[in-house]
Amino acid sequence: MDEERALYIVRAGEAGAIERVLRDYSDKHRATFKFELTDEDKRKKLCEGIFKVLVKDIPTTCQVSCLEVLRILSRDKKVLVPVTTKENMQILLRLAKLNESDDSLEKVSEFPVIVESLKCLCNIVFNSQMAQQLSLELNLAAKLCNLLRKCKDRKFINDIKCFDLRLLFLLSLLHTDIRSQLRYELQGLPLLTQILESAFSIKWTDEYESAIDHNGPPLSPQETDCAIEALKALFNVTVDSWKVHKESDSHQFRVMAAVLRHCLLIVGPTEDKTEELHSNAVNLLSNVPVSCLDVLICPLTHEETAQEATTLDELPSDKTAEKETVLKNNTMVYNGMNMEAIHVLLSFMEKRIDKGSSYREGLTPVLSLLTECSRAHRNIRKFLKDQVLPPLRDVTNRPEVGSTVRNKLVRLMTHVDLGVKQIAAEFLFVLCKERVDSLLKYTGYGNAAGLLAARGLLAGGRGDNWYSEDEDTDTEEYKNAKPNINLITGHLEEPMPNPIDEMTEEQKEYEAMKLVNMLDKLSREELLKPMGLKPDGTITPLEEALNQYSVIEETSSDTD
Repeated sequence: MDEERALYIVRAGEAGAIERVLRDYSDKHRATFKFELTDEDKRKKLCEGIFKVLVKDIPTTCQVSCLEVLRILSRDKKVLVPVTTKENMQILLRLAKLNESDDSLEKVSEFPVIVESLKCLCNIVFNSQMAQQLSLELNLAAKLCNLLRKCKDRKFINDIKCFDLRLLFLLSLLHTDIRSQLRYELQGLPLLTQILESAFSIKWTDEYESAIDHNGPPLSPQETDCAIEALKALFNVTVDSWKVHKESDSHQFRVMAAVLRHCLLIVGPTEDKTEELHSNAVNLLSNVPVSCLDVLICPLTHEETAQEATTLDELPSDKTAEKETVLKNNTMVYNGMNMEAIHVLLSFMEKRIDKGSSYREGLTPVLSLLTECSRAHRNIRKFLKDQVLPPLRDVTNRPEVGSTVRNKLVRLMTHVDLGVKQIAAEFLFVLCKERVDSLLKYTGYGNAAGLLAARGLLAGGRGDNWYSEDEDTDTEEYKNAKPNINLITGHLEEPMPNPIDEMTEEQKEYEAMKLVNMLDKLSREELLKPMGLKPDGTITPLEEALNQYSVIEETSSDTD
């Protein structure tokens, strides 16, 4: 009934009446996302009628009302089929100022029309394959970049930037060809990075360092939304950027990484918005070549160094341990480098673990990022090692029991999701410089068995990557407890009585044969397959492993 009345007024053609009836329709259906099938034809005709009105010379307020209703109707995919034409798309492009060659956006009264037109385009492009094809034909990505350049330094038109960026994100998500066009032809990487700089109001103190005001106000909701949309669009543009081929690419990625460092050190208007902002920053950092991630840490400034000296001078000269604690915990400093951004990433990872759900989507990106940073950058690895795997003192509990970051990560090593447990184990393995003996000290053999089996390291050794040869130092508490630590569980156990000590030789032989028969039965019924270690440390069926060792022994005998 609403559609029928609105359609009648729209066809009548009087602008004031059209504005009133469409405003009523918009207010009533603002939250409508599912529509009645019986009124589908009426909604299609209403869409066609609205496009006919939009080509006329009508007041701005009437244009806004038309576009609001069109945005609501565009949520229905079936309605879009007959109205998604090149002519109608061009109408929306004109209203969104995407066809304009003028370099300015001066008429503030037109801003609501531009915003509503961009919203309509977002819905239509998302819901219509025909619109997606027309977007390529009309070179919509280039028009959107041109509009961004007009308003990248204009804070009072954040809504225009936000929906321009959202449409750019949708296009690059739905069409892989547009990603390449954005990256190279349209210079999307520096453009979107500048949009982020503008949203964060960054002031550079060095080539890759920005001034951070920890006491400054949080980002506004509009700035936060713009930044999030820009981060999502940048993710699509850089999704295949694993290698840097040119010096200019390397410089641009370092600038972007420095902007993302700034992003991690600021907050949004709410805790949820801050987490969303940081989550998108983490996703984008995963696309940055690992060689460019060194800008996430930076040398201490003169002010920070002076503050450290003042804090340390206040402590007595004999309080060495307290000085080290102040240096590490209060300022997130390691080896003269500011580690604030890395600490934020670590805290973000721990929050995602504590959520206890959606590990694959929410946790694996930040774990993977920290793993790659640790593998490539020594200072980052050593800082994270201090934070995640501090020297062991109390080994009375199992490694997976407790509330520390180490305990939480060790629990993930036996998670049901294969991808989650692999990346958690890999992160700890890299922190241990890929040394099996060091990993087992912190996790126990049982928790690490999956990783070691996959890497062919069940017999011990170390991974393929090279790390510095500095040795880990064990605490006196650990050295004293080490002889009694259960290597499988990784914790201190009281000596247990051996049940076979009181058996006679005949009883021992009987129990041994009983066990052999049970294993043989399980093997013949294929409920259990005996496995053994090959000389390279990987698992294989026991017969094959024995054969390989026999061949090695024969070869060795022949050589002798």
